[in-house]
Amino acid sequence: MDKSELISHIQKQKKERNAVIVAHNYQVDEVQEIADLVGDSFALSRYCAKSDAEVIVFCGVHFMAESAVILSPEKTVLLPEIDAGCPMADMITAEDLREEKKKHPGAAAVCYINTSAEVKAECDVCCTSSNAVKVIKALEEKDIIFVPDQNLGHYVASMIPEKNFFLWKGFCPTHHRVKPETVREVKERIPDALLLVHPECRPEVVKMADFVGSTRQIIDYAASSPAKKFIIGTEMGVMYKLKKDNPDKTFYLLDKGFVCPNMKKTTLRSVYDALNEMKYRITVDKDISERAKKALDRMLELAG
Repeated sequence: MDKSELISHIQKQKKERNAVIVAHNYQVDEVQEIADLVGDSFALSRYCAKSDAEVIVFCGVHFMAESAVILSPEKTVLLPEIDAGCPMADMITAEDLREEKKKHPGAAAVCYINTSAEVKAECDVCCTSSNAVKVIKALEEKDIIFVPDQNLGHYVASMIPEKNFFLWKGFCPTHHRVKPETVREVKERIPDALLLVHPECRPEVVKMADFVGSTRQIIDYAASSPAKKFIIGTEMGVMYKLKKDNPDKTFYLLDKGFVCPNMKKTTLRSVYDALNEMKYRITVDKDISERAKKALDRMLELAG
């Protein structure tokens, strides 16, 4: 089947299955095109929970589909590419976190949403890159165990100096690979462009930015800014929406290596196969799901 035939079949299957298709901002352009909603992982999960759809096709990675299951346990959640994982999420296990909590009794355990359901189940509260500062500021505890992203943790710690942070040494390989010398070279080449970066980048890179924020915040900032040129310091998938929504502005990717291999696994064909064969269904153990949901609910309570 060619592209138009695939899209036609997907739309037909979507109606027959009473399904909704959601895609993360880092997905390939053609997958973003067919999605009912494109956004960050938690926004997509909340959208799915409010939807009347019985089936959710989550075009993202494994931990994101798990979050959708946790928030919508009565729905069928499909991940088109079963081996689409997250290296950073894999850098910590529930057992790792239990051991870390023993080292810092009384500390609040906070996990970035980029973690497995099992890790979320061990945490006091979850957070996203856009609400981490607000969530942690609202906690009563002064000592904070932050997992798994040391770069996001470092950024949050710099914004809340009154708290003590114990950072897990995890990182996003895609964001972590970019170094200050790359930033200097690009800024010298395009001096009149603003640099917008994700807090998963190294602290040295974050310090050089004109704006630091989540994918959603970067997209919103670029849309509202009077500036016309932007250097984008996050995964290349956001370029699709940035260019589509702002045809009068110019966007440059900070580093050609800003590609998440796992996010690029999902294709139109795999979305078609997911709906056609109802695969791959993601499930979460009931006990783990209930405990993980408490961490997500607490986040919503604190972040508003």
